[in-house]
Amino acid sequence: MSYQYIKFSHQDGVGELVFNRPDVLNSFNMPMAKEVQDALKTCAEEDTIRAVLMTGEGRAFSAGQDLAEAAPSDAPWPDISQIVRESYNPIIRSIREMEKPVVAVVNGVAAGAAANIALACDIVIASEKASFLQAFCHIGLIPDSGGTFFLPRLVGFARATAMAMLGEKISAQQALEWGMIYKVVPADELMKEARQLASYLATRATRGLGLIKQALNQSLSNDLEAQLEVEA
Repeated sequence: MSYQYIKFSHQDGVGELVFNRPDVLNSFNMPMAKEVQDALKTCAEEDTIRAVLMTGEGRAFSAGQDLAEAAPSDAPWPDISQIVRESYNPIIRSIREMEKPVVAVVNGVAAGAAANIALACDIVIASEKASFLQAFCHIGLIPDSGGTFFLPRLVGFARATAMAMLGEKISAQQALEWGMIYKVVPADELMKEARQLASYLATRATRGLGLIKQALNQSLSNDLEAQLEVEA
């Protein structure tokens, strides 16, 4: 598949996926979502790819859904359910089911569905200039792309509720303090540090990292006894 809306490459064990619509802050349309799905499928299936790095071109990670596509002028109301099911749900499932580490590199604003795509990744590194925004409430929607799943588990019920209902911008530093992300680094060092991390992960035992990911996923629904069996 040739790509128009993303950049995708892999070298030395690392697959690098870049959202590439910088003129609209890398907002998602359906073709871009399908390209991301295809690239993630390649990352999952290609044995030479042992870690994945995901970021955005320019000054944004992604502004989320392209509202111009979601609500065309000749349509009274977009089919949001269809967009979510066809665009975003496959991306979230692919990230969580992939038996390889996926690193989100948040270089700027991550809003709406894109914020939750970042939170679905295994490790999130953010620029000091980055921010996270659950923008759904501003257009009468609930968080999608796993937002109502990940947020309470990452920041607690009270903060997740406030983020979803108020739609306030959360700085990278605040996200770090709340436990949403792993690390904040200076903007001019972001890609260097992220690539070093991805390269390091690519040299580790991929099978072992995949099992860690599976076990942590299962812990979200298991009781202690079941989790002890997973670990055995």
